[in-house]
Amino acid sequence: MSLATGHDLAVSFGAHDVFSDVSFEVPPRARIALVGPNGSGKTSLLRLIAGLDRPSGSGRVQRRKGLTIGYLPQVPDLATERTLYDEMRTAFGRLDAQAAELRRLEAAMAATGADDEVVIRYDRLQEAYERAGGYLIDFQIRRVLTGLGFDDGDLQRPLAELSRGQQTRALLGRLLLESPDLLLLDEPTNHLDVSAIEWLESFFHSWDGGLVAVAHDRAFLDNVAERVWELSSGRLTTYRGNYTHYVTQRAERRARQAKAYARQQALIAKEEDFIRRNIAGQRTRAAQGRRTRLRQLERISSPEREPQTANVRLRSASRSGDRVLGLYDLTVGYDASEPLFHCAEVELFWRDRVALLGPNGSGKTTLLKTILGQVAPLSGQARLGGGVRVGYFSQSHDRLDDSGSVIEHVTSASGMLPAEARSFLGRFRFSGDEVMKPVGTLSGGERARVALALLELDGANFLVLDEPTNHLDVGSQEMLQEVLREFDGSSLLVTHDRYLIRALEGKVWAIHDGQLHSFTEGYDAYRAWLDARDENTEETQLKASRRATYEAEKRDTRRAERERRRLLERRQALEERIRELEKRLPEIESELEAASTRQQVATVTALGNQYAQVQSDLEKAMAEWLELEESEGT
Repeated sequence: MSLATGHDLAVSFGAHDVFSDVSFEVPPRARIALVGPNGSGKTSLLRLIAGLDRPSGSGRVQRRKGLTIGYLPQVPDLATERTLYDEMRTAFGRLDAQAAELRRLEAAMAATGADDEVVIRYDRLQEAYERAGGYLIDFQIRRVLTGLGFDDGDLQRPLAELSRGQQTRALLGRLLLESPDLLLLDEPTNHLDVSAIEWLESFFHSWDGGLVAVAHDRAFLDNVAERVWELSSGRLTTYRGNYTHYVTQRAERRARQAKAYARQQALIAKEEDFIRRNIAGQRTRAAQGRRTRLRQLERISSPEREPQTANVRLRSASRSGDRVLGLYDLTVGYDASEPLFHCAEVELFWRDRVALLGPNGSGKTTLLKTILGQVAPLSGQARLGGGVRVGYFSQSHDRLDDSGSVIEHVTSASGMLPAEARSFLGRFRFSGDEVMKPVGTLSGGERARVALALLELDGANFLVLDEPTNHLDVGSQEMLQEVLREFDGSSLLVTHDRYLIRALEGKVWAIHDGQLHSFTEGYDAYRAWLDARDENTEETQLKASRRATYEAEKRDTRRAERERRRLLERRQALEERIRELEKRLPEIESELEAASTRQQVATVTALGNQYAQVQSDLEKAMAEWLELEESEGT
């Protein structure tokens, strides 16, 4: 049975229809990528599936009975005083309740004895608790948080102290630990570095739940998705396969649609011409018949227009020298006692395309600012070559003034007349009154387009780009990819976009363990080095050691539980034996008295021996019982 289905869904805001007549099916263990231009309604569709919003019309969403859903919004609300660890622990409420019940049953057995029904219930509950991973909760929490880029020092930090990006990662971690039947993720790769994204991909490869994800990370979609939903022009179209398959199928489908539409339009034009020429002549009946058939003809929809993207053309105004940038014995950071990393020597040459990679917080942006002279090196040199003209794109868009309008930014940077600036901005998808908007009111994608417009005006021959694809929809990312491939200068970009890195076929600089490493053969060489390194890293060994520790703790806990239960059962058996022996002694005494009265010498002798044996057995049982009591007390 499907996890969820949607029928004839529509969403509108006022007079604006976002989409309509949208239907879908989410099968078990689905791996669905939801793609489309910004503003096409992807987030709205996720919220409809999650049950957070209702459709605008009569459409409906049906969910499987008992379906559990986890929803990751782009901006989570986790500003509480609960610590990161405590937030992760909330994912195990059911297991914690089972653990509490196990403790209650243990206390009951210790106080009143082991009732068979209680023991059977305890055994079943303990088996279920272990099967569900109850003894590995801490290990699971640390595994997920480490994979998402947290370290042990973050565990006790209040969520309110975390950045928005860290809160997003925290919520994603909790959802993964909760393991719902269906995960709905809105930009899960935002705020993740490459290693965290790759860990998330491997997590989903072995996860049994369903997934619908909105993401602009094309490599992530390639490695996770098995089906693509394209939401564009108010319609939802389904494609089988990953993102690369979708791109090929989309092009083929649109080509077929355009050809079929053209053939039908030619047929319609021909029929209409015949009708027009013959409707009042001798062939009136033939013309009327053709008009009837034409009215009944099922019309093929006009070809879908490609979503509009910015039309960026980056060209250098002059050529630089051969050596564009050199880093020599360079130490980067803000505090000499805690440098971010060191670089022995690397050089970047004309027409080089270099991707700068590394974990969040490793110093990538700081290196860019050091190259630009905004941050002084702690030691060594970052030296630009002769004739180098730098164009800088910062992820925070530092060049933008929130109070200035879009068109003011362009006219002040270029000296263009307003009419020229309007025409120029049209290439970046700003039209009409949009050019008068204050930059402070723009979305992240709109701000990125303004920053790209200013970058084009620079005429730089060395582009320094910090996360240029952030906030860009997939179509705009594809556009920027081609722009950077065709750029006639040099470039150094910080990015987590592996699809872009591979497409540019450039070099890789990677920051790891406080050192900058250079890979002239590109991303695959870097990836191979990283895989080999991870096999023997201290972190990997630590994870293995931690796993072994948790497994040992689990075995020790089970062994201790078995021993405790054995001792409890033995003590209860001894208590029952003592009661039987104590009851038997007065019975033998009574029998001895009767046999003595009747002078039954043989019987008296046998009963005397029996009395002595029972008394000996009682003393032994009491001694063992006392020994068990003392061992439990220590």
